[in-house]
Amino acid sequence: MRKEQFQTLLQFFKALADESRLKIVGILANQECSVEELAVLLQLKEPTVSHHLSKLKELNLVTMRPEGNSRLYQLDSEALQNISKEIFTPEKIASLIEDVDTEAWESKVLSHYLETNTNNLEVIQRLKEIPASRKKRLVILKWLANKFEEGVQYPEPNVNETLKRYHPDYATLRRELISCKLMQRDNGVYWRHSTAVGTNL
Repeated sequence: MRKEQFQTLLQFFKALADESRLKIVGILANQECSVEELAVLLQLKEPTVSHHLSKLKELNLVTMRPEGNSRLYQLDSEALQNISKEIFTPEKIASLIEDVDTEAWESKVLSHYLETNTNNLEVIQRLKEIPASRKKRLVILKWLANKFEEGVQYPEPNVNETLKRYHPDYATLRRELISCKLMQRDNGVYWRHSTAVGTNL
């Protein structure tokens, strides 16, 4: 999401994070109103209504037209639709976290459950325990899945041997990898699922 779109979204939520402004939007969606009418309908003072309208006008959510000595306000439905089309899409909302380290939590889980052992000058990371939490266990399983090369088929003894390097209960880990669809199995042959990705620590 571009910076200006992010700011527009922020202003939008700030502008509507007020009960009176939300009610004004609702009223103006149905009819034109003057400041005086809005003040009576909402039981607010006219300067307060004018303040709320100015906040809504900053986002071009309301339009104004003069009529005699009065000014009539109405919701600009087209502007609302444009904001919805440009910003309120799943892709744009998802892009709000572009500058957030989405792997930070996985890295924390890995650092908590892994310990480093040195054996004959070889550094091996081993599991202290298999997490009880399903979500944390999935992080560990993704990490383990990455120990197998994509596109390579492994006989079950080879899978056991690889998993045993990281935790003695290789049978549970093997079953979990299949259960979570991180690996596939057919007639005692295993291979890494193409969608299996994880954080390497």
